Amino acid sequence: MIETASWGQRIVALLVDWFASILVVMLFLGYRGWAEDPAAGWYTLGVFVIESSLLVAFAGGSFGQLATRLRVLRVEGGYRPLSLPRAFYRQVLVALVIPPLVFRPDGRGLHDMAVGSAVLTLNSLRKGGQ
Repeated sequence: MIETASWGQRIVALLVDWFASILVVMLFLGYRGWAEDPAAGWYTLGVFVIESSLLVAFAGGSFGQLATRLRVLRVEGGYRPLSLPRAFYRQVLVALVIPPLVFRPDGRGLHDMAVGSAVLTLNSLRKGGQ
């Protein structure tokens, strides 16, 4: 198996995704609405799950992962994109926080193991002949 992305790379991608999700919510609520609405954090989480699910399924990675040159691919039976239901299930598990914190030595968390995926760098994919 190709080497998975480092924790640092994944955290940077997650931060990019989270800030992008905040900006989307701010576009709809305005800064003041975002700062004062007690549900703004939930809206941000919803945007994050929907955005990342759609982009993982159709582009191979969330906005933050694409920006940081990471890809989420199925590793069972060859490297290929996740289906939309698998991508959504994976992102819901990411939103629960605990699954990504429980991981195997190869860096795959419970969320990745549940859907048979891995977060890989573009460089590792190129070196692996993919």
